[in-house]
This record gives sequence, C-alpha cells and structure tokens, in this order.
Amino acid sequence: MLKKILVFMALVAPMTDCLAAKKTKKEEPVVHLTDEQIYEELKKLAMVFEVARENFVEEADEKKMLEAAMNGMLGALDPHSSYLSADDFKEFSEKSYGEFGGLGIQITSDKGAVRVISPIDDTPADKAGIKAGDYITHIDDEQVFDLTLNQAVKKMKGRPGTKVKLTIISEDGEPKTLTLKRDIIKVKSVKFEEKVLANADKEDKDTPKIGYVRISDFGATTARDLKDAMEKLEKKNVVGYVLDVRNNPGGYLTAAIQVSDAFLDSGEIVSTRGKKESDIDRVYAQSGDLANGKPVVVLINHGSASASEIVAGALQDNGRGLVMGSQSFGKGSVQQQKPLGDGTAIHITIARYYTPSGRSIQNEGITPDVEVLQSKLEVLEKKESMYSEASFKNALKNE
Repeated sequence: MLKKILVFMALVAPMTDCLAAKKTKKEEPVVHLTDEQIYEELKKLAMVFEVARENFVEEADEKKMLEAAMNGMLGALDPHSSYLSADDFKEFSEKSYGEFGGLGIQITSDKGAVRVISPIDDTPADKAGIKAGDYITHIDDEQVFDLTLNQAVKKMKGRPGTKVKLTIISEDGEPKTLTLKRDIIKVKSVKFEEKVLANADKEDKDTPKIGYVRISDFGATTARDLKDAMEKLEKKNVVGYVLDVRNNPGGYLTAAIQVSDAFLDSGEIVSTRGKKESDIDRVYAQSGDLANGKPVVVLINHGSASASEIVAGALQDNGRGLVMGSQSFGKGSVQQQKPLGDGTAIHITIARYYTPSGRSIQNEGITPDVEVLQSKLEVLEKKESMYSEASFKNALKNE
C-alpha cells in the first residue's frame, strides 16, 4: 500500500524533458607544448593585442579585449569554465546566498548560443513558460551569438520593474518573443508540504500522509532549510517522502552532500576525482537519517543537473530511494572559484564526480528506476533530446 501511495504521488506531479543524446565524436589526443613554444605563443598573443589596439578603426577598450581573451582561453576547456570580473564574482557570491536581481534563468553557453538549463521556481522566467532546453537568440532584439555567458547575463539583468524582451527558440524550432519584467529573485531553496491521495479522506487522522519536499537549487542555506522542513514533517507522522529535484540545475557540492546525508545513515555519497590518479576524495554519510528509514521517491527530469544528480545517484546506489522521471542532464563535473587577489576570479572545472557505485554520469545522466515522461493527452517529450550536457561543444567526455 505504501509503495503504491509513493508511486502515485510521483506520478501526479508533471515531468519534463528527456534522455540525453549520445555523442560518438572521436576525442583527439592532447599535444602538449614545450615551455619555449608556450613562451612564443604568449609573445604572439601580446603582439596580437598591440596590433589590434593600434590599428582598430575605433578606440580600443583594452580591458574588454583582455577579459575576452581570458574568457576565450577558459571557454576552450569546457562550457563551465570562465573568467569572473569583480562585478561577476560579487554577483555570483550574492546569488549563492539566495537573492539576486534578474529573470530567474539558469543558463549556459552552447556553440555561441545561450541555452537554458532551467528556470528557477516562481520567477519571471518560470511564469513566462521558459523551459529547460530553450535557446535564447536575442535580448532586446540584439543577437546573443558569440557573447560570453557573463555578457548575456548582464544584458538580462537590470533594475527591478524594468522590462526585457527575449527571443526564444524551443526544441520544436518555433521562435517566440517574450517580454519579461525584471524582479528581485529570492530563491526559496526548499518548499514542503504534507500530501494525501486525491481520493483519500483528508479529515481522517489515520489517512497516510506523504512528505513532499521540493528543492529548487542547492545554495548555502539548502541543508539547513531541509532539516527544518523534515523536522516539521516528521511531527506530522508522514509515512514516506517524495523528494522533487526536477528542473533543479544544481549548485554547491557541499549542499548536495548534506542533502544526501539527510536521508542516509551510512555509505558513500559521492567521490570526486581530479586530474591525477591520486586526486580522489570520497565522502561518506554520517549516522542519523532524518527520515528515520521511511521510503523515499526522488523525482528527476532532464533539467536535473549537477548537485541534483549527486543526490539522486547517492540515494539510488545506496538502495535508499526509488528514482522516477526521465534521464537527468548529465553534468558530472565540479567547478571551483579561484580568486586572483584583485576581486576577480576564475570559475574552473577541477574534478569529475562519481556515484557510490563508481558511475560517472558526465554526458550520460542518471537513469531513473521508473521512467515517466511528461504527458498531456500526447507525449510532450521525446525519448532523446538534442539538449544535454553531451551536446555542448567542449563538454568533458565520460571515461
């Protein structure tokens, strides 16, 4: 009976997006330069800068040129590495603590275009119907192709109450223009409520109740908010939990570990592996399951990425939770900010992460135990999608 209740609770919530597309492109071996060759190339870079600055038809913006060079250098590594100016670094830090200005879209760069990873719950982007996988081609009628990700973000930000026009192309290829009003984005990372079956007697005290927990991103306060939510739900004597991380684009690795630990009493949560074979860090759960061993269903979809996939993989591999939905995004890499000492920083990929069973989900994603694709009279998502981590030009390969 309990299993049927949890499965029903999972089915009634809408599911979006689909399985990651596979790439078969052959990876070319890296050819390393000697120190002398590197020095010569750096001299050439300086020469290009000087020639461009002296000969460009208009006054050259040296700072803009140098920042673009650094962004290009890091962007050649993978889609998630970038240079953060002082303003970008400050905004990134503020965003991680749950409040920032803008439209509420998590985006990434894809072959010169801007692609939506996921809209954030209850934001202008979410209310306008922007979906994971949409392309943003124009901002206020200006093309965004070949803009850096930070430049595109800045164009969408602005004073709360002002409007911005976006041209969107969805996977069906149909362009549409949306006018959104900017707002202060207050990310409430964790929402929760107790639910009963649709046909159950809500007034009956003996009617089984399910603890529904929605996590929209993984920020600095997520673990604390989850603990508060589960303590309140446990007082309601819920018989199980539905953990909803659909369209959750990720966030802090530490938050993902803490959320996983909340449902585990023991076992490995995740391992991260860097460039060297010795760069392996395994993280294990501490005793103390906040759900007290009650069954858990984890909801994922194609907008579930990074930290969301860590949680789903940890509960799945430890036999702690049933994963339902559609194939997740497939971002199995870890980024870190490296401050440069002057207020700027580098956002760079430093490791891959693996589920407890040793699976790398890079470009693959988490495969649900029970596949449920979004439907509304007809199937709204395909078995495979052209939008996934694997579709990015410089995406890390699955080893």
